[in-house]
Amino acid sequence: LARQMGVELVEGPDLFVKNEHVWMRTTAGPQRVDVIYRRVDDAFLDPLAFRSDSLLGVPGLLSVYRKGNVVLSNAIGTGVADDKSVYPFVPDMIRFYLGEEPLLENVPTWQLRREEDLAHVLAHLPELVVKEVHGAGGYGMLVGPAASAAELENFRARILARPDNYIAQPTLCLSSCPTFVEAGIAPRHLDLRPFVLSGRQTRMVAGGLTRVALAEGSLVVNSSQGGGTKDTWVLEE
Repeated sequence: LARQMGVELVEGPDLFVKNEHVWMRTTAGPQRVDVIYRRVDDAFLDPLAFRSDSLLGVPGLLSVYRKGNVVLSNAIGTGVADDKSVYPFVPDMIRFYLGEEPLLENVPTWQLRREEDLAHVLAHLPELVVKEVHGAGGYGMLVGPAASAAELENFRARILARPDNYIAQPTLCLSSCPTFVEAGIAPRHLDLRPFVLSGRQTRMVAGGLTRVALAEGSLVVNSSQGGGTKDTWVLEE
């Protein structure tokens, strides 16, 4: 992706702050950095401003950002958009801010902080997928059709304790494809994440990220839950 975008791919230790600017270490000497597209959580971004034990961030980065000497794409605080309770409102956001109708429909989503949604989900828990609103990486979720009776009851108790902490969706039937596993070739579920670059024009990057659930019958494709990746072939544009 970095090659497609024509940008440098760096880690925190590759950058440093000096004279109220951010610099990148290179074999030809320091090079000034004006824009950072970051993929590090807020808490780890700058050990002088957030978590002091972070080894992932750049000390002093926040002070440079405050002075306007560097742009952070994925600015601090934008992680709120990853909150799954925001998802049901995306169609209304498109209509309000763009004055357009969404081209793709949302997956039906129940917000468990609403009494009627909570009652529906509790009555149909074995059929649904329930997720923590701030969860990621496949953690803190329940796949009802694959859960045991004990797991369902445990999750029911968690929902009742903090209904505002969860949303629920129908269990989607993911596509499957032949996958090489220990037993040989077998079908495994997968999904596709395309990459879209937005600027003066919006365009799709050739290819994408195809994630595969390697466990038999699993619908969880996250790498943190044992998922893997597959090559993505674009046969025709």
